[in-house]
Amino acid sequence: MNGLTGAYVPGASPLHRLPAGAKLAGLALGCAVLVLLRSPLALAGAAAVVAGLYAVSRVGVTAAWAQVRPVRWFAVALFGMQWIFVDLTGATTTTLRVVVAVALAGLVTITTRTSAMMATLERCLAPARFAGLDPFRLSLLLSLTVRSVPVLAELATRVREAQRARGVERSLRAFAVPLVVSALRHADALGEALSARGLDD
Repeated sequence: MNGLTGAYVPGASPLHRLPAGAKLAGLALGCAVLVLLRSPLALAGAAAVVAGLYAVSRVGVTAAWAQVRPVRWFAVALFGMQWIFVDLTGATTTTLRVVVAVALAGLVTITTRTSAMMATLERCLAPARFAGLDPFRLSLLLSLTVRSVPVLAELATRVREAQRARGVERSLRAFAVPLVVSALRHADALGEALSARGLDD
């Protein structure tokens, strides 16, 4: 299942060797801490910690930037909206919180094989069998959801750049239609990949 999105970056860093369960637990804890941090200075410190973790992972600047690049325009829009309706401190805090959380989630996905993530999720979801649900398929669904978020964000970025090149960046239709078509094509390709692996039911 590793090749469905290509998010994983092979490596031998301590983060790569860390068990998937520990990384997922760390992600949950990290996001909880980010919610509790209330000042831009504290969130800047959290951003420095995440940047340090990227350095430890040795995935490279290009791979690191690819994790937050798709949300850059969303971050700009979020900052502007918060600045207008709240204040500068609130805008900075909220935007930093979102960007750092995305970066942290990206770090987990690029240092964890999909198979390892699925195995961990499947073990955690084992009690779902008592409700008649298949833990494997639930873990697959969650894994694909996590992997699809940056893919869809990247599609939105490409559509926005194409809009800008055509001079129709103000048209909602010119943004929505190509984005939906691209997302459906991605879903179709993903469905074919799953079908080829015997998961078409």
